[in-house]
Amino acid sequence: MAINVSSLNARRALVALGTNIKTARLKRRISVKGFAERIGVSESTVIRLEKGDAGVSIGTLAMACLVLGEIDRISDFLDAGSDDTGLLLDRQTLPKRIDRKRKPGSSPSSKGGSDRSSDVDDEDGVGF
Repeated sequence: MAINVSSLNARRALVALGTNIKTARLKRRISVKGFAERIGVSESTVIRLEKGDAGVSIGTLAMACLVLGEIDRISDFLDAGSDDTGLLLDRQTLPKRIDRKRKPGSSPSSKGGSDRSSDVDDEDGVGF
């Protein structure tokens, strides 16, 4: 089944990925036939992968990365801790101000002057 990738940027990225896979394979002196056998696909699938064909499965990509010794790149891809855009979006949704919920009829000065130590939980269950 042919996949239609309408974005020029996405097509370029796939072609670059395929070129990178081919370069890595050649640097490791692995033939197309040997690479295909180790991945578990046909030689034509390896050629399609190296051309950036959008129809090649993600499983084939994962196996290619495994054979090339780069499987960690798949699991680290868009990791939440290093996703700069995601982290920025999280930061933008943080509240600007946090208001403490008060019980009806209580005021900040109505603590009663109790001598509480800082390691005791307050009525909301928070101990700072």
